[in-house]
Amino acid sequence: MKKILRYIFIIIILSPITAKAQFETFKDSVVQLYGVVMTADSLRGIPSASVMIKGQNRGTITNDKGVFSIVVLKGDQVIFTCVGFKPVTVTIPTDLKGNQHSIIQLMVNDTIFLPATIIKPRPSREQFERDFLNTKIPDDNITIARNNTNEATRRMLMATLPTDGREASTQYMRQASQKLYYSGQVAPQNIFNPFAWAEFIKAWKRGDFKKKNY
Repeated sequence: MKKILRYIFIIIILSPITAKAQFETFKDSVVQLYGVVMTADSLRGIPSASVMIKGQNRGTITNDKGVFSIVVLKGDQVIFTCVGFKPVTVTIPTDLKGNQHSIIQLMVNDTIFLPATIIKPRPSREQFERDFLNTKIPDDNITIARNNTNEATRRMLMATLPTDGREASTQYMRQASQKLYYSGQVAPQNIFNPFAWAEFIKAWKRGDFKKKNY
């Protein structure tokens, strides 16, 4: 028992020392990385360039002058990316002295060559007018929204889409309340209800009972 207590006493004494050593090691590995991202040909600052730590979901972007600042660890890989430029990966030295490091990162333009396109005119003005009039212009967002919310489309969706939980529960409660309303007596038939006949005639005139091909 004394031996166990001795071990526990030693662990209690050495734990703060070990934690402090680990904290000092981590503190020494933290680096404040700052610098500027510029073009390699004209040395202009690149705004809104991404500065990301590889393998981690964190990073920053440069300001309108191309300047950035971010906290990294020694040995991390920093990836610089921007639209129109080739990505660059920089490794933070593990033997870096101090906790600050500055960098001037140059980025090279990423040139993309598109395939050649030959533009030819129409043989005649009449053919150009015919092709121009027969060209189908895609619908804009407003036209698409109107087509999706017209009466025919809404009726088709009501007939084909299944009911959700709220509609199903509402329908069940309505049927249950109707059964309880006529509990102990004979429920009336809608064939003798003039209001039901009026709704039937309106639905017939609207064409609700016609077979439609969607």
